[in-house]
Amino acid sequence: MTARSAAARDRTWDVTREPQTSDARLVEAARAGSQAAFGALVQRYERRLLRVISRFVRDPDTAEDLAQETFLRVYERLDQFDSSRRFGPWLFRIGVNLTLDHFRRRKRRIWGWLFSDRGEDQWPDPAVSDPRQAQDLQQEVQAVVSQIAEKYRVVMILRDLENFSTSEIAAILNRREATIRWRLAEARLRFQQLWEARMGSSGVAAPGSGGRGS
Repeated sequence: MTARSAAARDRTWDVTREPQTSDARLVEAARAGSQAAFGALVQRYERRLLRVISRFVRDPDTAEDLAQETFLRVYERLDQFDSSRRFGPWLFRIGVNLTLDHFRRRKRRIWGWLFSDRGEDQWPDPAVSDPRQAQDLQQEVQAVVSQIAEKYRVVMILRDLENFSTSEIAAILNRREATIRWRLAEARLRFQQLWEARMGSSGVAAPGSGGRGS
């Protein structure tokens, strides 16, 4: 491919000109050498990927590094991607696994900063008006969540905090949907039991216990 033809291809895949281009077409073009096509994929997914990683990582710089490493690995493995499947779950599988591996290597807990303070995604219940009460409740939630096994917590954060569907989580974690539904139910049950035991007779309801669908 000549430099001129490559440049022409990149102009063809300018995301600002074709914002509705499918992931499959962008992947195909990126495999053929279009940097603009891969850039379009990065632009499409980088904000959500960083948000997901930030659920696990306290340090913003580390989260940014892991997001960049995820896209690098995705680029290096484009030839391994099964084009009959969806690109998004494949990308998030790489990102989640990379993040979990990062903490396993360092023997650190991944859930010390489970809940973000970024507006609409925030637990605890918005009915808590006093910020000091909200902070105390958030700390209680973190303490309870830290007691739940990783394989359940991962499913809970992807479903209840990031709103991935069960089919998407199944693709991300390479598990059957039935397994994901079971783990989600188990995670919610364990959280509820641990929360009630911790709160005792205080009457404080578990955050998010209003009942999200699976």
